[in-house]
Amino acid sequence: MSSLNLDDFTDLIERPDGGVRRDAEERRERQSVPPGALGRLDELAEWLSAAQSSVPVKPIERPRVILFAGDHGVARLDVSARPAGGAAELVRAVLLGASPVSVLARRLDVPVRVVDMALDCDPAELPAEVAGYRVRRGSGRVDIEDALTTEEAEAAVRAGMAVADEEADSGTDLVVLGDVSVGGTTPAATLVAALCGTDASVVTGRGGAPIDDLAWMRKCAAVRDSLRRARPVLGDQLELLATVGGADIAAMTGFLLQCAVRRTPVVLDGVVASAAALVAQRVAFRAPDWWLAGHNSGEPAQAKALDRMALDPVLEQGVQIGEGVGALLALPLVRAAAALSAELPEREPEPEPKPEADSEPETDSEPETDSEPETDSEPETHPKDGTGPKGETGPKGETAPE
Repeated sequence: MSSLNLDDFTDLIERPDGGVRRDAEERRERQSVPPGALGRLDELAEWLSAAQSSVPVKPIERPRVILFAGDHGVARLDVSARPAGGAAELVRAVLLGASPVSVLARRLDVPVRVVDMALDCDPAELPAEVAGYRVRRGSGRVDIEDALTTEEAEAAVRAGMAVADEEADSGTDLVVLGDVSVGGTTPAATLVAALCGTDASVVTGRGGAPIDDLAWMRKCAAVRDSLRRARPVLGDQLELLATVGGADIAAMTGFLLQCAVRRTPVVLDGVVASAAALVAQRVAFRAPDWWLAGHNSGEPAQAKALDRMALDPVLEQGVQIGEGVGALLALPLVRAAAALSAELPEREPEPEPKPEADSEPETDSEPETDSEPETDSEPETHPKDGTGPKGETGPKGETAPE
């Protein structure tokens, strides 16, 4: 029996400050550039301002890329273009600075941290700071067996929570979250299908290294078989992660939940991060307010998960490689939004209009009187001679009609 109660996160996680967001919106309306002229940059700045509880928004000074790594046993079914157990080589490329995320991070001056959760290699081959949280060597083949034991799933979630606390305590002010895995998109698609109630064919994509039609059919069958195993445990998110998830996905789920507790904003990368986010949303419905979808990878399961969480991707560049690359590409836009929101001047207040002067001022030469003015419609009668205005005489001094 697990000692970790994920339901506690429902009470621990609060939404970003709505009052601060309204203040940010009002400040934006007073700035020199008209509201809406900067497109979605306004929305990004307001999201960040609410997450920081700060108006104006503070610049992002200490972002970090966090990559959870693991191998998945289902890759042995040739559902990936990469060799089963090959995630360790991808991690070494990241550590050596030879991977796409390393190149971008170097250019953007953003540090990268890799956390090994279930790589299929000897942990001694990796630096101690990378392998320190490992749960097991490779996750199980989810179409026929559990990915993890319940104890391993709990350990993975707790590891993710610990990493989130370490980053918050060290001053990280925004996280770019991704994965380094082989076979990870298969359990990710299974989790999305299970939580959204869709069929395997709807969520099965081609993966980070695109596969051919035959491999896609094998992958679709693996998702279908895994989905049958997932449905009986849908009510228990920890059991769901143990049954059809994996150590890296479980760790990402714990990481996302604890980041929301610590009020740390997160930019999500691809389908694996989105699947973990969807599990975390099922645990705590307020958590997605702390996340931003960095990009659309083209994976149908990612699109389904983001739609369920009402998250709109920042970028549409078709980046499929994973490893946090797409989410990291969104970071300059978030930084630009923060800079514009904080540094654009406010408009000078318009002067109040002077009261208009009366068009016909009163004068002393024509004082007002209480008597009614004479008009032509009421001709004057002369009572003494009985003559009207035209000299006509009526009987008994009355005015004669014309």
